[in-house]
Amino acid sequence: MSNEATPLLDLRNVTVMRGNNLALDRLTLQIASGERVCILGPNGSGKSTLIKTITRECYPVQRDDSAISILGRSVWDIFDLRPLLGIVSPDQLAACTTDATGMDVVLSGFFSSTRIFPNHHPAAEHRERAEAALARLRIAHLAERPVAEMSSGEAKRTLIARALVHEPKTLLLDEPGNTLDICGQLELRATLRELANAGLGIVLVTHHVPEIIPEIERVVLLQKGRVVADGSKEKVLTSEQLSALFGAHVRVFREDGYFHVHA
Repeated sequence: MSNEATPLLDLRNVTVMRGNNLALDRLTLQIASGERVCILGPNGSGKSTLIKTITRECYPVQRDDSAISILGRSVWDIFDLRPLLGIVSPDQLAACTTDATGMDVVLSGFFSSTRIFPNHHPAAEHRERAEAALARLRIAHLAERPVAEMSSGEAKRTLIARALVHEPKTLLLDEPGNTLDICGQLELRATLRELANAGLGIVLVTHHVPEIIPEIERVVLLQKGRVVADGSKEKVLTSEQLSALFGAHVRVFREDGYFHVHA
């Protein structure tokens, strides 16, 4: 089977507990390699747990009828897996030490950390690839700037550069618009559109409908750890389905390729 034909993700009847809470409830979901898909749901629906299950930070309950495969394999060394997945999460932003520079953060992607520590010894090739990732996102000027002195949008783009340093085939984004102001949100969408049009797969996890860029063709609605709808944006992003998902009456409209909601 070719790499392109190997699914990014194949979950079947997967249950994940977070403490005493049922986070994923016999979830079945397949995502193809290179696919652009949004996982949409309210807070507490299991979205972040799904990402952590993909990155092997959370593990499913063992059951005979349950299975999980990532890039065609059920067993991974996480240090082999994570370079294949460009991950951007709120946990990473919170973990970035404030005196770490943009270059530190991007280089840290080679060491599965969030900054460069004394025991890390980046090679010249690492620095070249980090510089290329920063340049790709047009933030080379942030290489020497501490994270503490960056705007939230600059910090978020630095984390995306960190995720791209291994040249992954898919970018996984967990609530990427959180903490961003309007300008930062617009810059984020433009960045994601560029990456999608360059051929990168996108898995966007969010509860903000306007974050769904036009290049994302498929939307999965997640509620209480279960898939309640899965299909094209036109079929899934309806007033009726989103009202039921978020527990509030909303109206959906479309403008310039984006979907928006009004209460």
